[in-house]
Amino acid sequence: MRLVLAFIILLSYISPGLGQNEDNPVIWSHEVNKLAEDDYELIFKAKIADGWHIFSQFTDENGSLPSEFTFLKSGEDYELIGTATESETVTEYSDIFEVDETFFINNAVFTQRIKLLNAELSQIDVELFYQVCKEVCIPKEHTFRISLTGERIVIEEKTIDERSLALGSALKLDLKNKELLEKADDTRPNKGSGLWMIFGLGFLGGLIALLTPCVFPMIPLTVSYFTKHTKKKTSGVFQASLYGFYIVLIYFLLSLPFHLFDSVDPQILNTIATNIWLNIVFFLVFVFFAFSFFGYYELTLPSSWSTKMDSFSSKVGGGLGIFFMALTLAIVSFSCTGPILGGLLGSTTLAEGDVANNLSAGMLGFGVALALPFALFALFPAWLTSLPKSGGWMDTVKVFLGFLELALAFKFLSNADLVGNWGIFKREIFLGIWILLFVLLALYLFGVIRFPHEGPGQKLSKTRKGAGILTAAFTLYLILGAFNVTNLKLLSGFPPPDFYSVMEKESDCPLGLNCFKDFEEGLAYAKKENKPILLDFTGWACVNCRKMEENVWSEPDIYQMLNEDYVLISLYIDDRKSLPENEKFNYKFDSGRVKDIESVGEKWGTFQTLNFGAASQPYYVLLSPNLEVLNSSIQNADSETYESWLKEGLKNFDRVKKGVLSGTLP
Repeated sequence: MRLVLAFIILLSYISPGLGQNEDNPVIWSHEVNKLAEDDYELIFKAKIADGWHIFSQFTDENGSLPSEFTFLKSGEDYELIGTATESETVTEYSDIFEVDETFFINNAVFTQRIKLLNAELSQIDVELFYQVCKEVCIPKEHTFRISLTGERIVIEEKTIDERSLALGSALKLDLKNKELLEKADDTRPNKGSGLWMIFGLGFLGGLIALLTPCVFPMIPLTVSYFTKHTKKKTSGVFQASLYGFYIVLIYFLLSLPFHLFDSVDPQILNTIATNIWLNIVFFLVFVFFAFSFFGYYELTLPSSWSTKMDSFSSKVGGGLGIFFMALTLAIVSFSCTGPILGGLLGSTTLAEGDVANNLSAGMLGFGVALALPFALFALFPAWLTSLPKSGGWMDTVKVFLGFLELALAFKFLSNADLVGNWGIFKREIFLGIWILLFVLLALYLFGVIRFPHEGPGQKLSKTRKGAGILTAAFTLYLILGAFNVTNLKLLSGFPPPDFYSVMEKESDCPLGLNCFKDFEEGLAYAKKENKPILLDFTGWACVNCRKMEENVWSEPDIYQMLNEDYVLISLYIDDRKSLPENEKFNYKFDSGRVKDIESVGEKWGTFQTLNFGAASQPYYVLLSPNLEVLNSSIQNADSETYESWLKEGLKNFDRVKKGVLSGTLP
C-alpha cells in the first residue's frame, strides 16, 4: 500500500513552467561507442544555458514541440534498435498549453543503439529538430555528422530546386511587433477545471453503471455480508468502506498503464482526433460495445479469473481478502462496465488536455461513484429497504446505453471523414443518423420495439415513459438543428461544421462567414480592403475549434466584427488533402534538414510553427495587412474575453494606421 500511495503522489505532482529567447543557448556534441562488430551506440549531448530548457522527445505534443531525431538512411544502411533513451527530465504543468511538459535543464543526453546493415558504412547523418525555451520558445535545428571510423567527415549538402526555395521562403513572414504575441494570456481555462469536468463525466458513468444488472444486485448482497458477518457494527462499516476504497483504487490503477504508454509515444493517444485509421478502429469498437448492450452477445472476462479472485478472498481474509473481493466485482461486472469504460476512453480522447491525466481523472470519478453506495449503505443499512428491486428496468438501462454508444461511434467515423475529405458524412447525414438512432431509442422506451434478450412485454413504468418523452424531445431538437432552425449549441463540436453540408452553400466557412483558406489570398484581400486579419489556425476534427465557432463566434457582436471588420483566414492544420503537384515542395531549415510538404495540413502546420512557434489549435492571431501583430495570440476563451480581444485588435489597427503602434500594448 505504501508503494501504491507513493506512486499516486508521484503522478499527481504538477507545477507551473515554460520559457524562451537569445542567440545560441544550447551547445551540442556527440559520441560513438562500438558495442560489437556491427552494433554501435550513438550519444547526443546538450549543454543548456542557465534559465533555458529543451523538451523531451516524449513531451505532450499539445504543448511545446518535442525534440525529434531523424536518422537519415535508417533502414537502408543501418537499423535502429529500440527508441532513443534519455537522461533525467523534469515534468511541469504549463499554464499556457494546459498540459504537463517534459524537458531538460542544464544538460540533456539522448542515447540510440544502431545495428549496421552495410558493413562499409563509415558515416551517419542525424537531424534534430527541437525547441529551446526561456520566456518564450524558439524552434531550432541541428545536424549531427557522425564518423563511425574516426575518419574525417564528408559533408554532403542537400540541394533543393529553385521552385522549392521560392515556395519555402514564402512560408516565412516578416512579422512586425512580434513580441506582442508573447503577452501573457489568461483566457484559457485552468487545468484543474478541465480535470474536474472529466472526473464528473466519470462519476456520471459510474452512477449509470450502478443501475446495470451486473452491479445493482451486488449492492444489498455485499453490504449485508459486511454488516451481518461481523460482530461489531463499526467493524462492518469499516470493512464495507475499505471495500469501496479498493474499488476506487482498482479503477484508478487501470489508468496508470496509459501514463507509461503515453510516455513512450505521446502521439498514439493524443492524435486520435486527427488519425483516420484510429478513428475507424474506435468506430468499430464502439459498435461492438453497443451490440453487446443490445443483448446479442455478452462481453465477459475469463470466468477462471473471478473464480480465483473469489478463492483468494476466502483464503487470505482481512484487508487483503477484501481487496480480492473488490477485484472480483470488477471482473464479474465487466460485461456492463466495459462498454461504459470504453465510452469514457473515447470521451477523454476528444477532450482538451493530456489524455492519460484525463483518463485517470475519469477512472477515479467512475470508481468513486461505483464505490459510494457500498460505504453509504453500510453506514445507513436501513436505506437498503428503499432500494428498488432488481428487474427488467436494468435491461432497459443497458439498451439505452447501447444507443448512446452507437451515437458516439458515429462521431469517430465523422472525424475520419472530415480529416480524409471523403465528403460522405456531411452535417445533414450525420444528424440524420443521430435522428434515426434516437427515434429508435424513443420507440424502444415506449415499448414499440424490443430486443432478443428481453422477456414478454410488461407495463411501462413512469420513469421509462419520462425517458421516452425526453428522448423524443431531444430528437425534435436534432431535427430543428438539421433544418437550421436552431444551431445545436448543446452539441457544440460534435456534428460536422454547418458549412460541411450536402446543400450548396454560399460560403464554405463557419457560420456562413466570408473566409479564405489560403494565407496569400486572404492577405491580398486584406490589403485591398485595408482591413485587419483574423488568422485562424484550426482543424477539421478539432472539437474545441467547433465550440469556439458555434458558441463564441455566433454571438451577435462578435459575428458582426468577424463579418464586417476583419478578414478571416482559416488554415486547417489536419487537412490531409494532397497539394497540387506544382505546389508540393521541400522546405529546408537552417540546419540543412529538409521536410517534404505534400499536403495542405503539412503546409499550414509548418507555417504556424515557423512564424508563431505554436502547434496547437484553435490558435488565433490578429495581423494588419502589413503584417504588424495587433494583439497577443489567443486560444480558447469565453465570448466576453474574445470580444474584448477583437476590439483591442481594432484599436491597435487604428494606431498602426496612424503610425503610433510601437511594439507595446497600451
